[in-house]
Amino acid sequence: MHFAYPPRKASNPRPYLPRTSRLPGLRRSRLKVIALAGLAFLALVYLVARPSGGRHGAAGRRPPSGSPPAVVVTVLDEKLYSTGYLDAVRENRVQYAEKHGMLPGCAGAVGGYKAFFANVGDYDLDGAPGSWTSVVAMRHALTTFPDCRYVWFLDQNAFIMNPKLKIEDHVMKASKLDGLMKKEFPVVPPDSIIKTFSHLKGKDVDVVFTQDKDGLSTGSFVLRNGEWAKFFLETWFGPIYRAYNFQKAETHALEHIVQWHPTVLAKLAIVDQDVINAYSKKTNGVEYKDGDIAVRLAECAAVGPEACEAEAQSFVQQWRKAFRNS
Repeated sequence: MHFAYPPRKASNPRPYLPRTSRLPGLRRSRLKVIALAGLAFLALVYLVARPSGGRHGAAGRRPPSGSPPAVVVTVLDEKLYSTGYLDAVRENRVQYAEKHGMLPGCAGAVGGYKAFFANVGDYDLDGAPGSWTSVVAMRHALTTFPDCRYVWFLDQNAFIMNPKLKIEDHVMKASKLDGLMKKEFPVVPPDSIIKTFSHLKGKDVDVVFTQDKDGLSTGSFVLRNGEWAKFFLETWFGPIYRAYNFQKAETHALEHIVQWHPTVLAKLAIVDQDVINAYSKKTNGVEYKDGDIAVRLAECAAVGPEACEAEAQSFVQQWRKAFRNS
């Protein structure tokens, strides 16, 4: 026989006995002093061990060394796209990483960029759509490269076109971000009452997104490594958001988080699309032009993988030529 709750104990309570003073007053006083000293010690331990509130978390924890300076993360759907197309995507990321194989002033290949690939189906999403893989893959990349400085997520329907541009200079450099980020700007266009912070400085930004005509875009964004990044990804991947059945899954979940959680908005910058997320067609956003760091085939997925592969051919030729000449 199974019980929903433990069976009750026997209902025969002991008779009430008034408390008596068993300890002399002096002994009670000493115990009080010991108890207070113990509490003071625990408080000291807490103050030493608690998170410092800074970007990298616990006091005394070594911040990321910046090796590698950036990791490019891409999620591939091997059941949807052909082997030839995905090989071109992999080649694009690997060659870009190899172009930035060492940090200036460093001997050898220390600090080279890295390319990180995950596949749809690699992680347990607890029934959520496969597009949520991008969030888990970012978290996995931070675990694999705990000393990296930045993680750049780039959709499989995108190609890096300008190998000369580096994420840490082109996007995340504080002085550059000060001029790039949109302040007092609606988080979800066109008229969200929640806007980016007017006083935010580039040095305090931990994640950079763009917008298209539909809202925030999750196809290309940059995240700075640190304790806040882990908090952000854990929040975004929270079970309540995965189970809510948003129309656009992780994208609409992100828009909800940004508008309702100031701790996220306080670290977020929105930049123009062509900074990291230009589109192959201007129907739904800013169109790619020569010199932009990347191009996304944003609309082909709605038609089918064959459309993406056909549209990608000219861009594959372009980036290969650009990489050879760089």
